Amino acid sequence: MAYISIKYDCRAPAGVSPMSLAEIYDTALAQVAWLDTLGYPITVNFCEHHGSTDDYLPSPIILAAAAARMTRNVRIQVNVIVPFHDPLRIAEDVAVLDQLSGGRAEVLLLGGYVPDEMAMFGVDPHRRGVLMEECVTTLKAAWSGEPFQHRGRPCRIRPRPLQQPHPPIFMGGTSAPAARRAARLGDAFIGGLPELNDIYVRECQAQGKTPRFQGRMPFSYLFASEDPERTWQGIAPYCLYETNTYARWQASAALDAMYQEATDADALRATGIYQVVTPERVLAGAATMADNDAFVLHPLMSGLDKDLSWEGLRVFFERIAPHVKLNLI
Repeated sequence: MAYISIKYDCRAPAGVSPMSLAEIYDTALAQVAWLDTLGYPITVNFCEHHGSTDDYLPSPIILAAAAARMTRNVRIQVNVIVPFHDPLRIAEDVAVLDQLSGGRAEVLLLGGYVPDEMAMFGVDPHRRGVLMEECVTTLKAAWSGEPFQHRGRPCRIRPRPLQQPHPPIFMGGTSAPAARRAARLGDAFIGGLPELNDIYVRECQAQGKTPRFQGRMPFSYLFASEDPERTWQGIAPYCLYETNTYARWQASAALDAMYQEATDADALRATGIYQVVTPERVLAGAATMADNDAFVLHPLMSGLDKDLSWEGLRVFFERIAPHVKLNLI
């Protein structure tokens, strides 16, 4: 069975996107509301970065709350870059989100990596692991609704989340220690590199836990299309903007991850990060997908043209989704 994740980062890069930021927010919410009517197991992921000139979403929980009130079925997953937040406020905000959504909230905890963001929030990058561990233990204690100690202070967090004992805690990362930390402390893992899943699974087995993780992305960032050449010409400028932005961020952090700079659309297409393929090709590849393998869709990447964005979603859910076995992580 395959897993579907729909990613929204709500960027509005000048000179690339034809939409204003408000239009991008409106389109994202309209798409989530439409996805909710389809009846498929879908996780909608709201991303987080800070201070980017393209207005990358800095407040995923706020947008997720809006999506929660427009939906009844999809899972609502929020990215939280842990070092930039007070764990007590994370606990409160996610608890309210879980109540608003009727028990559909998930949190994906991340350590962050962009040096400018670390400087902006006064974070020592070497403390990310310690802060991640503290955050998980704090969330679990906070979501019990009972009194507990946090950094030597008496605390109590109310309301409790609707899901018990707590909303699923996903953990991300791009290193072996991050994978092992997710196995020890979290409920699931979404790694930045596919080889980390093996490390995560082994550590789960050592802990006596059932592994839950996002597996392979056989089609990387997928755009299903009846006319791939036409669609590629339309989306290529948005793909170039995204990959080059992420590649610069990752290079500034000396991070080994999937993005690499590309000088033109042909060079980018050759990397295979973005795949524009026919429904027939997707269905042929889906036959070999294993449990937890992922279809990751990014319908508004870099503020993608609205018509192209909707077209890709409709082709996937009308031509592909009815013919594959789908589940949640």
